[in-house]
Amino acid sequence: MDFTYTPPDVPPVILHEDHELVFVDKPSGLLSVPGRGEEMADCMIARLREVFPEILLVHRLDLDTSGVMVFARSPHAQRNLGAQFEARKTRKTYIARVFGQVGARAGQVDLPLTVDWPNRPRQMVCHQTGRPAQTDWALIRHEEDGSRLRLSPVTGRSHQLRVHMLAMGHPILGDPLYATGAAAAYPRLMLHAQSLRLRHPDGGRGLTISAPVPF
Repeated sequence: MDFTYTPPDVPPVILHEDHELVFVDKPSGLLSVPGRGEEMADCMIARLREVFPEILLVHRLDLDTSGVMVFARSPHAQRNLGAQFEARKTRKTYIARVFGQVGARAGQVDLPLTVDWPNRPRQMVCHQTGRPAQTDWALIRHEEDGSRLRLSPVTGRSHQLRVHMLAMGHPILGDPLYATGAAAAYPRLMLHAQSLRLRHPDGGRGLTISAPVPF
């Protein structure tokens, strides 16, 4: 698949900052970290380092996904947050617009995922070699061209929400990897990381940061 990386020319939107953390609203079309080659060097962490030279990576969002990301400002914060993500102590909520009218009000997709090697970076459901993956979902409302869902990943596999929605028969609108036909004919992937809840690495208080849904 031919791909030209043209990141959006917008300054970082800082949602929250303190002595240990920086939360940002990553735009769709911007890498979280550098890709291969000079043409893929522009990314969220590089832009943040112009303001916060000490910034450290904690997690990633897909290129096409927008929304809340958290970065650490010290090795202690990076270790603490990394442990929270590893132990599934964080809570991430996404908003997605999907193809078709989803019939039920809520449910869980429990399907193991693995890389689709001949078609990388695509992932796929595989009951033999896949790693466990669960996504809770709830219907927000039906829309003229599909359904709006709230998605809460229990696990954090690559492309998990995108593949699980495809497996439900409701691919995310505008998905360049998994949607086809009318479902693909959108200017961006209709997936947004709306909120992230975690424990602050300095003292452990609960902290929830949200970013407005841009679609």
